[in-house]
Formats: sequence, structure tokens, C-alpha cells
Amino acid sequence: MDYGAAQIVSVIWLGILTSISPCPLATNIAATTYIGKQIKSRYATILAAVAYTIGRTISYMIISILIIAGLISIPGVSNFLQLHMNQILGPILLITGLFILDLVPLRLPNIGFNTGMLQKLGDSGLLGAVLLGFLFALSFCPVSAALFFGSVIPVALKFQSVIFLPFCYGIGTAAPVIGFAVIIAYSSRFAGIFFNKLSAAERWLRRITGALFLIIGLYFCLKYIFHMINF
Repeated sequence: MDYGAAQIVSVIWLGILTSISPCPLATNIAATTYIGKQIKSRYATILAAVAYTIGRTISYMIISILIIAGLISIPGVSNFLQLHMNQILGPILLITGLFILDLVPLRLPNIGFNTGMLQKLGDSGLLGAVLLGFLFALSFCPVSAALFFGSVIPVALKFQSVIFLPFCYGIGTAAPVIGFAVIIAYSSRFAGIFFNKLSAAERWLRRITGALFLIIGLYFCLKYIFHMINF
């Protein structure tokens, strides 16, 4: 199925929102800053951020391939989703909005990584940055899990975009991190201001996004499930 600019922009925005959530933001910046210190170059932190981003993006694409391609390959499931995807999206968006707004707690298993292994990867330059990005992308916090599995995967599934839309989401998760890396490369004294501004903005952006999810989810439910509206 075809998708347009609206779907691309929306998944990039969800990636940005994921990246500026407190847990992923702190982890991403700490990882890229540490790796950048190991590379002898003025633009080392930027290179580390790009490599780290590549790792995260690969992780999201692999997950989407396993989920979406697996579902699409089953004829009965594929036909069902094509016929009823709009009905399914309504409740999913509503539930995801509740998770984003922290109105419903989401408990996730803690995926821990060996500290020595992480340090070794951090000392391995750009390849280590790619591997760190891949591993850290698997450590979903409640907000990032809700955004990825509750919104990106359903949208990618609806449009049967196994690679591109998850890739755009991965790019979105990189934007603030690369911005931080650029600031460090040119003037580290502004890095703290940038971090604090993002942290303050994240609360409001998450609330606005969560509210939009609830509104759109309610609209999908009323239109496609209950047939109460025709616009």
C-alpha cells in the first residue's frame, strides 16, 4: 500500500519524541559523548552519534521485519489486516495514548547488559558505536515501547512498509542526539542548556502527542467500529 508525507513525518516525529524522553535521551547522549572521547577528531562526537544512530535504526528495522513480514506472510492474517486495520488502529491508538500520558502504567522487563561489555564496545570506535546503538535500541522504556509497538509498527503494518517507515523512525530518534553532538563539537558550554531545554520541552510534547493519540483513536473507533460519524 502507498503511504505519503503525513505517515513519514508522523513516524519521524514519534522517533524524535522517543529520543527526547528522559531515559533514552540520557542514554543516547552519554553513549555518544563517551565514544566521541575515544576518537581523535574534532568531529568525533558527531561521527559517534551517526554511527550510534545507524545501530539503533538497524535494530528497529530488524524488529519490524520480524513482526510485519511475519504477519504479512500468513495469508489469513494478511487478508484480515487489510480488511480490518482501521478498526484495529482505533483501540491501539487509544491505549497507546494512555501509556504516553502515564494514565496507565506500563511495566517492562529490565534488559540488563554487562558493564564490561558495554565499556569494551565504547572503546571500539565507530563499530562499537553501531553495536551500542543496536543494543540500546532493544532496551525499551515504557514511553519508547508504547510509541514504537503501539504506533510505528501498526502504521508500518497498515502500509506494509517493512523497512522504510521504521527507518524513518530510527532517523527521528537520532535528531536530538546528533544536534547535541554538533553542539559539543563547536561549543560544549551550550550542551547543558540544550539538554535542559529538551528535557523541559519533552513533558509538553509528550502530553500533546498523547492527547492527539486519544483524539485520533476515538475518531477511528467512532468512524470504523461504531459507524457514528461519516467524515
